[in-house]
Amino acid sequence: MSVAYVVLAVVSALWVGFSGFSLARRAEFVTQPLVEYGVPRSWWTPLALAKLAGAAGLLVGLAIPALGIAAAVGLILYFLGAVITNVRARSYKTVPFPLLYLVPVAVTLGLGLAS
Repeated sequence: MSVAYVVLAVVSALWVGFSGFSLARRAEFVTQPLVEYGVPRSWWTPLALAKLAGAAGLLVGLAIPALGIAAAVGLILYFLGAVITNVRARSYKTVPFPLLYLVPVAVTLGLGLAS
């Protein structure tokens, strides 16, 4: 396990965890776009929990690699879904935001598979 992998896994987990926490706390900068995209409010808590579980899975993956891989794949699918949601809502200017989460998780996965 390389130092780069450990550092990136921790940073990615903190980054995604911040996103999940912000959604769980209903921060306006997170919820306002969801309203604009038409994401039902009933989905917000499960989406926040999915992000938080993924972030925790990245950290646990440092000890149990299979769990880290599963968490990374789940988060990649989550954020790909967010990109698709932005595109379907024709909110092209906000497409980079989920990519800011997807890319570090994908690189973490790649480093984890390589080590």
